[in-house]
Amino acid sequence: MAKVVRFHQTGGPEVLRVEEVPVGEPGKGEVRLKVEAIGLNRAECMFRSGQYLEMPQFPSRLGYEAAGVIEAVGPDAGGLKVGDRVSTIPSFPLGQYGVYGEFAIVPAYAVAHYPDNLTPIEGAAIWMQYMTVFGALVEYRPITKEDAVLITAASSSVGLAAIQIVKAAGGTAIATTRGTDKKEFLLQAGANHVIVTDQEDLVERVMALTNGKGVDVVFDPVAGPLLEQLAAVTAQGGIIFEYGALSPKPTPYPLFPALAKGLTIRGYTLFEIVKQPDALNRGKEYIYNGLRSGALKPIIDRTFRLDDIVEAHRYMESNQQLGKIMVTV
Repeated sequence: MAKVVRFHQTGGPEVLRVEEVPVGEPGKGEVRLKVEAIGLNRAECMFRSGQYLEMPQFPSRLGYEAAGVIEAVGPDAGGLKVGDRVSTIPSFPLGQYGVYGEFAIVPAYAVAHYPDNLTPIEGAAIWMQYMTVFGALVEYRPITKEDAVLITAASSSVGLAAIQIVKAAGGTAIATTRGTDKKEFLLQAGANHVIVTDQEDLVERVMALTNGKGVDVVFDPVAGPLLEQLAAVTAQGGIIFEYGALSPKPTPYPLFPALAKGLTIRGYTLFEIVKQPDALNRGKEYIYNGLRSGALKPIIDRTFRLDDIVEAHRYMESNQQLGKIMVTV
């Protein structure tokens, strides 16, 4: 028997339970990990509350990112072996393969070795954030030193990864945050400029920073009414990547700015990348190189214990975090 986190109905953090379940055996194309660290993601809060791309089947596990040691290997596991230190790439159904627990059975295609110089906590913190940004800002719309990129919700782990990747390409990273308490942190994290949206007019500030041109790329997980402002600050022929839906409000399509400026407004998730083997391999290589060079370094905000998973989810929903929220097992 081993501890895992499951939930039996959708709802707030309080529906999560730490339960004892039998340790299963991996099937064909699967491996079992002895989990050492878990990375939390906003997607898991949405899944838990019934507002995600897939709906849970109860009792449901959850969790995309874990680092650990392979302790059992099923048939056709792609050369992986017992004792390998790996972490999981989000590329599987959350309810079927959730990783919150002392063990996790996951598809072999979803695990990758992480660099030896990273701790298990850091190893569990790399794939969601960096692969999400890689797909948008390296694979689909490569950033150059001439580009200005607007990064909203910039203090999240993906937002911070975007700052690092934009800076690695020589571009200008313009970060947004709602309050002044995160401004200095974002500047220290590498943002060229920080806009505090509770105190500054987003459109006026962006246009001032770009000499009236607007930004070339927007990287946004919020959507909702904000999209109209984002379209207003995007330059002629620019692109807006919408990779989330944090706003609970409807998202109106900004038709006239899109027509006038020839904008591309693109829905995007990292699952596009992980389902393409060649793109996934390019993403892995890019991330490995960035971690080795120091251009990429996961920023850890706070670490909880598995038994405190409810409190960890509450903390994530408080929006206080500055980086990645982790759980140790």
